Amino acid sequence: MQRSRVLLADDHPDFLAVVERLLEPEYEVVSAVSDGRAAIDAASKLNPDVLVLDITMPVLNGIEAAKHLKAMGFAGKIVFLTVHADADYLDAARAAGAQGYVVKCRLASDLLITLKEVLAGASFATADAI
Repeated sequence: MQRSRVLLADDHPDFLAVVERLLEPEYEVVSAVSDGRAAIDAASKLNPDVLVLDITMPVLNGIEAAKHLKAMGFAGKIVFLTVHADADYLDAARAAGAQGYVVKCRLASDLLITLKEVLAGASFATADAI
């Protein structure tokens, strides 16, 4: 069985490494980038099944990156992994095309569940963000 391909985008290298270790047993992490512009470029080239991105990043924030990708016809799923446990951010993420929203403090409990849900066609948001 082929593993789903995931692209990660976050401006904290140590955090990216933690997320990658969490995902590697079940997913193929195709790349990890540190800003929104790099996320757009990598997603366009690598065509991942899922893009997991932070909201607050340099160059271009995650919400703007998601909007650009959706406007370009990106077919992959978008999941935000962020510190922002706020309904306004959740609403902005959904408006940008996100199917998933996980607050970083719920990484261990919610990210794998979220990826499974969005890849199955559902949506998922951490309870803390609702």
